[in-house]
Amino acid sequence: MSTAPSPRATAAVERYYRRHAGIYDLTRWSFLFGRRGIIEALPADLHPASILEVGCGTGVNLVRLGRRFPTARITGLDASARMLGRAARRLARLDVRPRLLHRPYLRPEGPSGGFDLILFSYALSMFNPGRDDALDHALEDLAPRGLVAVVDFEHSASPLFRRWMRLNHVRMEGDLRPALQQRFRPLLADSRPAYAGLWRYLMFLGGRP
Repeated sequence: MSTAPSPRATAAVERYYRRHAGIYDLTRWSFLFGRRGIIEALPADLHPASILEVGCGTGVNLVRLGRRFPTARITGLDASARMLGRAARRLARLDVRPRLLHRPYLRPEGPSGGFDLILFSYALSMFNPGRDDALDHALEDLAPRGLVAVVDFEHSASPLFRRWMRLNHVRMEGDLRPALQQRFRPLLADSRPAYAGLWRYLMFLGGRP
């Protein structure tokens, strides 16, 4: 059964990021841990020809991916026009310009042969609903020897904190890792604490089963 986000849910997230886009990079560094680390954790012998970042936001990871893989064809996908506008301004300084697509991840986006690397950085926890569909699309989009890379909120033992995060469209109920392991063969599945264990975040690398 499809769990694709409704137009109403998509519009709510668009409104949220319309308000937050201007302060996103100034504030999110303090709790979006592991964004640099997940790219550094990619195998040294990975040489992707095509890369997709789902939920690319303001383009921070696209810059890092462009620097590490300067010959790759990079696509950034996001549902927020305001966030993509900031990404476009940031990326204007790069010699290699990623392709930016303004839409939710509602269907596979892959080129012939699929993407060699698909990155979700603090995106899946905001697909409520839509996460499982996004993972199914990623499995279909992934090249035979490709990798999916995920860094995201995993769980908090505090019901109050989880409730507050839900007000910010974030789900962290501890079910992300099982959903990934059902679809991808794990190469890395590392759960790390943040702020003395107030929550945990997940770093995951996986290939086709």
